[in-house]
Amino acid sequence: MAGKTLTCLECGQLNRVPDAKLTAGPKCGTCGAALITRKAVEVEPAILEKAAKHDDLPLVVDFWAPWCGPCRMMAPEFSKAAETLAGRVRLVKLDTQKHQSAGARYRIQGIPTMVEFQRGKETKRQSGAMREGQIVAWVKG
Repeated sequence: MAGKTLTCLECGQLNRVPDAKLTAGPKCGTCGAALITRKAVEVEPAILEKAAKHDDLPLVVDFWAPWCGPCRMMAPEFSKAAETLAGRVRLVKLDTQKHQSAGARYRIQGIPTMVEFQRGKETKRQSGAMREGQIVAWVKG
């Protein structure tokens, strides 16, 4: 069966979604949460690790912190980019203040930093605040 493996960003369950249903609002078979959202979703480190390793769609993570001015400025732009890229890429956020060990694990040296993962491998990273168009171009580039 053709399709994509996606990790539920709420419960961590792996789900197989047929390609034809990727844009039809697929939901997790376990908890019913949306698998493809039109906004950036805050994730826990364990779910990030699982999704980065198993997902067939690229996963772009915004490592940020609430005290960071550029992070707060970029947040609405990152969410707009999530809407533009829905169905092709999933955009998630990880609070490095709340999860300091995750920041160290992924070698985050400055925030905001975006990291793209594809099938368990980091494919690229970019530090510094960006606008929606720049984020979309970076993801597609």
